Amino acid sequence: MSYQALYRKFRPSEFESVKGQEHIVTTLKNQIRTGRIGHAYLFCGTRGTGKTTVAKILAKAVNCESPIDGSPCGHCPSCMAISRGSNTNIIEIDAASNNSVDNIREIREEVAYRPTEGKYKVYIIDEVHMLSTGAFNALLKTLEEPPEYVIFILATTEAAKIPVTILSRCQRYDFRRMNVDTIAGRLKELLDIEKIDYEEKGIRYIARLGDGSMRDALSLLDQCISCFVNEELTYDKILSVLGKADIDQFANMLESVSRSDVAGCVRNLDAFIQEGKEMTHFASDFTWYMRNLLLIKNADGLEDILDMSTENLARMKEAGEKIDDNTLMRYIRIFSELSGQLKNITQKRVYVEMALIRMCRPQMETDNESLRQRISQIEEKLENGNFTPVFETAAKVPEEKPSDEPAKPKQKEIKKAAPDELVRICELWPKIIMRMPSELLKTYLKTSQLRYDSDTGESRLYIFVNDEVALMYLKKENNINVIKETIMQLTNRSVDLEVVDDKVLSNKNLEDIPLDKKISEVIGMPVEIE
Repeated sequence: MSYQALYRKFRPSEFESVKGQEHIVTTLKNQIRTGRIGHAYLFCGTRGTGKTTVAKILAKAVNCESPIDGSPCGHCPSCMAISRGSNTNIIEIDAASNNSVDNIREIREEVAYRPTEGKYKVYIIDEVHMLSTGAFNALLKTLEEPPEYVIFILATTEAAKIPVTILSRCQRYDFRRMNVDTIAGRLKELLDIEKIDYEEKGIRYIARLGDGSMRDALSLLDQCISCFVNEELTYDKILSVLGKADIDQFANMLESVSRSDVAGCVRNLDAFIQEGKEMTHFASDFTWYMRNLLLIKNADGLEDILDMSTENLARMKEAGEKIDDNTLMRYIRIFSELSGQLKNITQKRVYVEMALIRMCRPQMETDNESLRQRISQIEEKLENGNFTPVFETAAKVPEEKPSDEPAKPKQKEIKKAAPDELVRICELWPKIIMRMPSELLKTYLKTSQLRYDSDTGESRLYIFVNDEVALMYLKKENNINVIKETIMQLTNRSVDLEVVDDKVLSNKNLEDIPLDKKISEVIGMPVEIE
């Protein structure tokens, strides 16, 4: 006989063997024991939580000749025929491939005939949300008033797609995602039956990767057993097969980012890749690691929700003490954006490296979180005595020959301050960019710099871009009007606007708009920028 997968070999055949769904099992057993059996059931829940398994046990139980406490006996002719798959009264239908009106009409014609053996004819329709609108309508009348010997069991992973007219005619049961303890307990039980040695830590790791699905966890366990035949399943061996990142690897990566160690980040990423890990999975898992870290820092008693060991929880709490919330939220934002981008990108590693560099270099961004992080870095350097001011070396002035005429004092160049309107616009520039209706407009404006004319001090805003394509795009009249209108909405001020390049910049005394006010508000003290 060919090899049978674990999830098929150890599929429960009675209600007592079903794990993690006690609230459903108890209700169904009571219905069978008291004879209050419904005519239509709807089983909802994520994949691998036991919907189809419970449906088959229910079909067996309602036809069992001598049920034991509401559960099938497993020994009567009806139970044995159903176990062998030879009972014609249990009809399983995959709605993903049988979703037309004609398929449902066949069911309507078949229900007119009584079961040849047993009490009930049971129809199990899996993935019922895949039925077409016409098929749902065809099923509606039969589902509402089926013959007394017919039971419908509908199973779905997406209950929201099922019409309310169908929902209202069924008893609905929601299957819960299983926790790590439940899955790990079942895995150890099966390994003991198979006489396979294992390490507790490794089995719990597989249970966590199952993500609430018993079937997924059993498939992963099957994969590990096949790789290490007749060997003990240790944590390291399981990690090498499944190619998932450990919490220590994420901690090392986050520590390198916190130190602004780009080289360390790239080396850590290279280690991930050498172990065969996908960049899409890395981005998603690293985002979840930082999310868990943020939750641990800001709330207590989340052990059950986070589903992690006490040891890992303690390590994450220790890591969380080294990083502030605003910085962590900035990291999560960067990697959340990256996760969405990686789906349609070929050079995934390059984009991941770019994201890591952005995290290490907050000066590359203009949002408030980045500004706060830059200030905190400067404060930390000042406290540790690692901050060394850099002074520009004065250029040597050629010696002038003495002249008989008395030297005229040089007039100090007087620069006019930037108008308040422009300072206000500069402070709100990140918000202005985010309100742009076009993603392309946002992208080009993020690389721009704001300038004003220090000779005239006029209330005219100059947007400097160092890219020809961006210059051509931003100079379009409709784009300039959009920027002006957005500025008007946020500041209630109308301003003249001009997009310039290097040539205009060199011909005029265009300078940065000072942000003394903005930085003062962030750090809570006056700042003078030279």
